Amino acid sequence: MAKPTKEELLEVVEKEEVEFIEFQFMDILGTVKCMSVPVARMERALDEGILFDGSSIVGYATIDESDMRAHPDHDTFLIFPWTEGRMKTARMICDIFTIDGKRFRGDPRYILQRQMDKAKELGFVFNTGPEFEFFLFKLDEHGEPTTTPTDHGGYFDLLPLDQAERVRKETALYLDQLKFNVERTTHEVSPGQHEIDLRYDDALSIADRILMLKHAIKTVALQHNLWATFMPKPVYGVNGSGMHVHQSLFTAEGENAFYDPKAKNELSKTMTHYIAGILNHAKDNCAILNSWVNSYKRIVPGFEAPAYISWANRNRSALVRVPAGRGAATRIEVRNPDPAGNPYLQFAVMLASGLDGIKKRLDPPDPVEKDLFAMSQKDREKNGIESLPANLGHALSYFAKSELMKDTLGEHAFNHFIVIKQREWDTYRTQVTRWEIENYLKVL
Repeated sequence: MAKPTKEELLEVVEKEEVEFIEFQFMDILGTVKCMSVPVARMERALDEGILFDGSSIVGYATIDESDMRAHPDHDTFLIFPWTEGRMKTARMICDIFTIDGKRFRGDPRYILQRQMDKAKELGFVFNTGPEFEFFLFKLDEHGEPTTTPTDHGGYFDLLPLDQAERVRKETALYLDQLKFNVERTTHEVSPGQHEIDLRYDDALSIADRILMLKHAIKTVALQHNLWATFMPKPVYGVNGSGMHVHQSLFTAEGENAFYDPKAKNELSKTMTHYIAGILNHAKDNCAILNSWVNSYKRIVPGFEAPAYISWANRNRSALVRVPAGRGAATRIEVRNPDPAGNPYLQFAVMLASGLDGIKKRLDPPDPVEKDLFAMSQKDREKNGIESLPANLGHALSYFAKSELMKDTLGEHAFNHFIVIKQREWDTYRTQVTRWEIENYLKVL
């Protein structure tokens, strides 16, 4: 489909009586940034882009190289279906350029685009489909978020139509209006926890949709006096929120490169090499897939999130799982990413890891169909099953030594990410927690 022209976009906003355009992009940590422009200024913004201070964006630029320009991608134009009247608003996602007119290499969207271009050179289109989990909590009398869930439901429970159920279903309806192809919505395992799954598409389109998905969920939640959070582990003792990512490689002719009807389990060599690459770099890319201190409270044994590096066909305790579908549905599911990260960077490092396995023709170990959480440490060692990093500092130590991660992100984003996240880890690990006071003060 041809990219909409400037004239076509201007015609749409006039016809639909749009009043504002939000020009959006994402910082290195995954926070959405936005510049709202009255529709009367839209044409100039489309022609010239919007100048902004890059030194104010986390991971972008230092104060002596701060001027940058955001140029909107015409393909990303859409109208927020929850706005109307004088507040009717559309959005466009921007590509970031330096002041001399070159693409900014630290723009997360450009990092994913570069990696997808590498896949294209090998004859592949990278498709992803996320299972997006989140919590809905009550607000207190001052309008501040609590960690009190809105319900006491569990996995797949059919509950009365309460505020939380309305949030999930209204969000799904809005996303369908935007042609996002919602596959399903469900109540998840923990009280107050929900999931929205998107049908697969090329990874750039899906990352753009995740940007919008987060905005939609939080907006609709607030309309119902609830707080939506993508924090991986907001409540002690229950399952945290993940973003399982289904992924596959398609050829330029539209064939699934992961499918081979003549191979064992109908899994092609391309697919098994890709799995091997994912496993081989699981420690290296963990700081991106699980990029916050809190992320590592989720990926511990006993709460369904993967803690060990292995793959399987049926076993949901594995890091990588091969779902049952074959033919065009042949895919892998990587289960450790969480919804708090930057989707552009998350997709980029998974793709880079898989492609490295293909290039080097790596073979994975045998699949492990046993419950990894029930195995002893001795049994895991005997089977060569290693653990994911235990905390953000541990993950950063692997990330910082990885040439593949440096090449994938580019030196600018790679170095900025390490500095920012090392600062976060240092700040966290010097805290004295309530748990320490309660357990140590009287006995030590």
